[in-house]
Amino acid sequence: MSKIPLTVVGAELLRQELHHLKTVERPSVINAISEARAQGDLSENAEYDAAKERQSFVEGRIVEVEGKLGSAQIIDPKTLNADGRCVFGSTVVLEDTKNGDVVTYQIVGDDEANIRERKISISSPIARALIGKYSGDIAEVQAPGGVREYEVVNVQYI
Repeated sequence: MSKIPLTVVGAELLRQELHHLKTVERPSVINAISEARAQGDLSENAEYDAAKERQSFVEGRIVEVEGKLGSAQIIDPKTLNADGRCVFGSTVVLEDTKNGDVVTYQIVGDDEANIRERKISISSPIARALIGKYSGDIAEVQAPGGVREYEVVNVQYI
């Protein structure tokens, strides 16, 4: 089984989600099923069907999160010694060579990716183009509008 790369923060978020699913969502669904059963005939009971569907989702998500945590390779960016290279977990400052826009991204696991928080997935085209690059290097990224070039301004391990 392959390892799933996660940052320390991403692993903690998955642990928190798992805890919430087991301690809040699961008991809530069990309650809803009990209440729906108390209403009598289950063959035409929409509340019962909805509760069972929710239970299926919650239990499936629990199995999924446990699997991800079980096969996780947790990487702490602060302890990386990559000699200034862009690697998983690094925070990269980029400058668009065409328009001069500067943007900062952290390269994270698929489950942690959130563009609003400037966290990009390791499997995204831009992250794949950045891996192995140093400050001053140019990364060519295949975007929907064509190839875009970014200069790596700075690489940090924070």
